[in-house]
Amino acid sequence: MSSSIIAATAQKIKAFNPSKFNTLVGLDGFVDNIIDVVDKRADAANYTRVETIAALGERISRAAGLSSNIELVVRQQKLGGNGPIMANALIENGLNVSYIGCLGSPTPHAVFSDMAARCKACYTLCEPGVTDALEFRDGKVMLGKHQTLKEVTYDRMKQVVGEERLEQLWNTSNLIALTNWTMLPYQTDIWINLLKDLKDVTTPKGAILFIDLADPEKRPADEIARACKMLKSFRCSHRVVLGVNQKESMEVSAALGLKFNADEIEANAATLRSALELDAVVIHPTKNAACATEKGSAKLDGPFCANPKLTTGAGDNFNSGFCIGLMAGLEPAELLAAGTASSGFYVRNAKSAKNTELAAFLEQWSGRFWDASF
Repeated sequence: MSSSIIAATAQKIKAFNPSKFNTLVGLDGFVDNIIDVVDKRADAANYTRVETIAALGERISRAAGLSSNIELVVRQQKLGGNGPIMANALIENGLNVSYIGCLGSPTPHAVFSDMAARCKACYTLCEPGVTDALEFRDGKVMLGKHQTLKEVTYDRMKQVVGEERLEQLWNTSNLIALTNWTMLPYQTDIWINLLKDLKDVTTPKGAILFIDLADPEKRPADEIARACKMLKSFRCSHRVVLGVNQKESMEVSAALGLKFNADEIEANAATLRSALELDAVVIHPTKNAACATEKGSAKLDGPFCANPKLTTGAGDNFNSGFCIGLMAGLEPAELLAAGTASSGFYVRNAKSAKNTELAAFLEQWSGRFWDASF
């Protein structure tokens, strides 16, 4: 992989006109509490945090058979959920976004108010879930409260959105992103009904359906396999793309009876794409990413950030950049550059990139391609 590919990606992102593209995103919604775990408190205003997940694990283990008081400090309350974070990133980039999900009832929660106002259309189905995201230098532990997500059903979608409007959104969207299958217990049923009711709808040329399972470990293997095998049915109307992180790729492979080497993510992406008969599969660990498409496969080490300002939502911003790359017609390696640059900008700046900022970040990365500190 050379810096010329990063530079070429920057030029193609510059030439991409996001305002010409319509997107539909859903179906979840969370209020995210971004939290530090206190290690030592100096006074009422100052503390040091527990820096790693392992250190928190050790502290909890020491409390076994005893007890422990662990202090949590909420640094920020923000919109959360795979769908809203991805939608927010697409909006920031300049695309026309419609959203369906659980943002609040009867009106969106305050954390979604800006996103909802900037959406072309926004439909809220029920109250959001809540995630307490404990952030560390080496990752995050997300503690979720998901009771309301069982209200996200196909009948509720038809009731709130309307059957004609749902069909219109489906047949005018260049990108449809259906995220967080794991936490939405009726999403497979929603897919079945969409296939039944919208199978004859004409979609824009090259329309994309992007699926993010979102950590399916807690779901039974047969449910994971059934959902994944169903995705190829959408190829009658869309280019179907599955996005997973490394952990999720291993869980999906196990459910499908495939044998993956965790370190061979490019080969794993190609194997998964072939097994599921999809248009593309992308796997994005923390430090790199790989994809397999009809044009071939690629792997790219991303601009890894050792001390991120914000990690919750990095994967959703990767998905946004990758999907923008798909709409812009990028090659496999360029898709990875767009995705990793989108997440790289996000973790450094604690916000999603505008189209111009994404292109500028890619140019900066290209100029410092061999700089391990970038």
